[in-house]
Amino acid sequence: MALSFEIILYIIGGIVVGWILSFIKSRFEVAKYKKELKEYKEHLNRQMKITNEGSKAQEDELQKLKKENENLRISVQTLGQKPGRAEIRLLNIYDSALRKMQMNAPGFSTAWEMSLQEAESEYEANERGLKSIIKRVFKPSLSQSTEPQVKEIKDLS
Repeated sequence: MALSFEIILYIIGGIVVGWILSFIKSRFEVAKYKKELKEYKEHLNRQMKITNEGSKAQEDELQKLKKENENLRISVQTLGQKPGRAEIRLLNIYDSALRKMQMNAPGFSTAWEMSLQEAESEYEANERGLKSIIKRVFKPSLSQSTEPQVKEIKDLS
């Protein structure tokens, strides 16, 4: 079996046709992947724009809230400087100290001084912020639950 010229041409032609078909197929696949890559880039670009707009909106809102917070802090300080406010503050401190002294140790002047100092520090903490909010939220329920205990302590003594 001798290889003739025609057989060799058919083999070479088959290889060439196979290579051409493979080349055409790879071009279609490359085009498909390029299109997919372009879609991914567009999607990523849209997502980045949305994220950027969202973060800008959050930053703007944060700046607005900081300005509003500063304005409110200044308003609170201004209201605290009104005439009669110092007397109300002192009255609240004395009231709190008296209640604590009666519950802890009635009749001792050292207990009065300690209660007074403790009440002053609590009042200052109230004026500063978070504790004030907590007291406003929980104060009604706590004051109702502590009054019967105070009466029971008075009844026991």
